[in-house]
Amino acid sequence: MATPPGRRYGQATTHETDSHMSNAKEMKTDDVLRVELEVFRAEHRDLDEAIHALEESGRADQLRLRRLKKQKLALKDKIARIEDKLTPDIIA
Repeated sequence: MATPPGRRYGQATTHETDSHMSNAKEMKTDDVLRVELEVFRAEHRDLDEAIHALEESGRADQLRLRRLKKQKLALKDKIARIEDKLTPDIIA
């Protein structure tokens, strides 16, 4: 099979590339979302443990604690958004 002029063997056309990229950007499969959810939950647990350890030490840097708590809250929001995507809407 001959390669069209101006195109190298194995190189996708602009239309093919755009189509694949838009599909990848538009949709995240449930499996990908579940993996992300587990990663975020693990990070959330780790932050919770770090915050608890700092508070228990009695000499925690308040600025650092605030930053960790803010990160933990941001992760909680991400987790909630992913859970919403994975939970089907039920029409009542």
